[in-house]
Amino acid sequence: MIGILGGMGTQAGLDFCNKLAMINRGKIDQDYPLFILYNKSDIPGRPESIGVHTKSLSGISNKPKNRILYKNVLNSLLVGCQSLEKSGCKFIVIPCNTAHYWYDDLAKKIKIPIINMPKEVFLHTKKKCKKNSKIGLLATEGTLNTGVYSNFFDKNFIIVNPKKSLQISSVNTAIKNVKMGKVKEAEKAIKPAINYLIKMKCKKIILGCTELPLAIFAFKSFKKIKQSKIFFDPNLILANSAMAKYKKK
Repeated sequence: MIGILGGMGTQAGLDFCNKLAMINRGKIDQDYPLFILYNKSDIPGRPESIGVHTKSLSGISNKPKNRILYKNVLNSLLVGCQSLEKSGCKFIVIPCNTAHYWYDDLAKKIKIPIINMPKEVFLHTKKKCKKNSKIGLLATEGTLNTGVYSNFFDKNFIIVNPKKSLQISSVNTAIKNVKMGKVKEAEKAIKPAINYLIKMKCKKIILGCTELPLAIFAFKSFKKIKQSKIFFDPNLILANSAMAKYKKK
């Protein structure tokens, strides 16, 4: 059974569950995967709890600005994972990119495996893109500042982020709109950031916040999502990885 720790945000968790189902579409009920979604929407805000990180000679510091806020999020994530573990789940997925900043500490305290979403996206990118390709990354400022993706990508690819003004006016606004249920507004808001990354000659664009696939693909068919020539959807990649692991059990 797959354990899904959701609620970050709620729409993103439901989107992940829907993609699990769509991967198996056309089969009988009994062929669909067993899973539990814990929509733990009371987890403290991840980007807000990370704060601003400091740059060091070795890159991005792994030390959070505020240890208390860091532990508050970790403890809440831990409660969610322990609940799924006790429910009989064989492994856990967390459809939230920023939450993977807590991955190492969380994995040490949970007995069952937790699939690492950014790592799965990296492995997928290695299969699809040539080394040293320019890869665009749209994500929360928390994900960007903590190196959740760059820790995997920097030695193999050139990660390109929107400039700061676009991060605020386009990416942050789109994410906020999805959380508020304003999907059409989010779709409009994210376009300038996408256009910027295309202009920067990015071969692919990672939708590194689980709200963003909802903004871009909300009114498109699942077939178009799978066949997208430019976007990498971490929720879909994670769903495929979860199914591959599930079938091995």
